Amino acid sequence: MKKLILAIDDSKAIRFLLQTVFGREYQIVTVPDGYSALYFLNHRNLPDLIIADPRLPDMPDWELIRQISTSGMYGQIPVVVLSSLDRHETEMQCRDLGVVACFMKPFNPVEMLESVKLLMNEGIGASVMAV
Repeated sequence: MKKLILAIDDSKAIRFLLQTVFGREYQIVTVPDGYSALYFLNHRNLPDLIIADPRLPDMPDWELIRQISTSGMYGQIPVVVLSSLDRHETEMQCRDLGVVACFMKPFNPVEMLESVKLLMNEGIGASVMAV
């Protein structure tokens, strides 16, 4: 059975790209906003990894990632950030919230796939991987 990735981004083009890049090797579910992500998670769907944009249209910046990382139920799920925010702010927030990797938009989807493969196969390291 394929490992499950939940991808959250308000851009339809980014969601399509992530679906295309990860769809061969992983089961991937994409949603456009934070409330859709929480709805998915609250219906007993536990992904092996979450890819999330910290800036979503229905929540303050970083709110979804903060909720996931501090949750007793979802806090153990590794989170990869895909951000268009300031690089310095993104890296600081990722460290503070225990994010396992962060990618800045525009990003290289092949590099992201390789990083996710490493995270899924070798487990999650303690430091933030910034690309």
